[in-house]
Amino acid sequence: MEQCACVERELDKVLQKFLTYGQHCEQSLEELLHYVGQLRAELASAALQGTPLSATLSLVMSQCCRKIKDTVQKLASDHKDIHSSVSRVGKAIDRNFDSEICGVVSDAVWDAREQQQQILQMAIVEHLYQQGMLSVAEELCQEDLRGIIFSPCNSVCSLGTVSTATVVGWGLQSALWRSACLLSLPRIEMGTREAQVAGTRPSSSSKAQLSLACLWRESTLNVDLDFKQPFLELNRILEALHEQDLSPALEWAVSHRQRLLELNSSLEFKLHRLHFIRLLAGGPEKQLEALSYARHFQPFAQLHQREIQVMMGSLVYLRLGLEKSPYCHLLDNSHWAEICETFTRDACSLLGLSVESPLSVSFASGCVALPVLMNIKAVIEQRQCTGVWSHKDELPIEIELGMKCWYHSVFACPILRQQTSDSNPPIKLICGHVISRDALNKLINGGKLKCPYCPMEQNPADGKRIIF
Repeated sequence: MEQCACVERELDKVLQKFLTYGQHCEQSLEELLHYVGQLRAELASAALQGTPLSATLSLVMSQCCRKIKDTVQKLASDHKDIHSSVSRVGKAIDRNFDSEICGVVSDAVWDAREQQQQILQMAIVEHLYQQGMLSVAEELCQEDLRGIIFSPCNSVCSLGTVSTATVVGWGLQSALWRSACLLSLPRIEMGTREAQVAGTRPSSSSKAQLSLACLWRESTLNVDLDFKQPFLELNRILEALHEQDLSPALEWAVSHRQRLLELNSSLEFKLHRLHFIRLLAGGPEKQLEALSYARHFQPFAQLHQREIQVMMGSLVYLRLGLEKSPYCHLLDNSHWAEICETFTRDACSLLGLSVESPLSVSFASGCVALPVLMNIKAVIEQRQCTGVWSHKDELPIEIELGMKCWYHSVFACPILRQQTSDSNPPIKLICGHVISRDALNKLINGGKLKCPYCPMEQNPADGKRIIF
């Protein structure tokens, strides 16, 4: 944040200079125009009288020309000062931000991991569908992408089986790709496998962007209708809710009532409550209709008794106006934002989708990890120990992403103090203690294993793998 603040201070200086220069320029030109206008009037008056040009007028004209020249030079000089201030902004950006961030991610992330690339492609399309950008997703699916068949079985709906390193890696890929799209880069020609920029071979700094760019031109992407249908329906209902139309959401909630009850969801009740509040906002003319609609609250009386009592009590103030009553909070527009959030959460849970798309979660994780990894990269290069980080499915240090990014349990071996993985899984010993497989192999002595936490000796083959 300190780097951003430094650049922001330079920008504020430039903006202030622009504002001051604009005001000064406008004032100077107005004074100059007024002065020239007066001189012109005097010359016109002398011409009408037929008198020859006096020495005084000649002197005034020369002074006017000198004043115009001085004013223009002063404005040009001030304008040059603004140019120097603008260049200082660029220098502040170069000084506070690292322009070469591709080195944080190895080339293998872009070229060698076909499965990783396919998962990233699926995540991008799913993100577009989930955000309601259906036309963009359809257009993207027509591009040459890899011939992946999207269906609910291979949809990237959950990050439960993805490691933190992989999530951060996806985020770094997404961050780099988004940066490449936002920057004013040279035109990219992608007619063949090799990309060319302005007729030259790509530089090492743009290799990652060009590799990913070439990826979008290779084959056809077929999208299964069963994959798209949940997103189409959810976006249709959300669009209606944004327009304060409750009918589609109510129909959906009623048709999925049993499954929503299994999730302990209060979505249907909140939709009926919001519809009742809309009737209350209609004034005394809607009182009978509101009383009639209150019958929909009967199935929810046991769980939402207090809220129903509040809504029934508001009917007393209907003729006086709810806006000036103790129940004015019922008319708050925040209820619409709340119902959209509730519907999105419950519908995604019901359909097995994540509330936030895997791409957005990965991108946010990459943004958090990128500054830390840049610092680690600089330290590694400074100390000339490049072999410390092998760029595999691991990070050189632990990066705290927060509780919202915890999708599965992890286990760190208490002996080797390393996080277990598929190649080095946790093993439960007969005595109940758990260590990693690598630690178990190192503790074997003469075909026997002695637990490092208790004196029990056992056969190493009796250890059982644990899956969290």
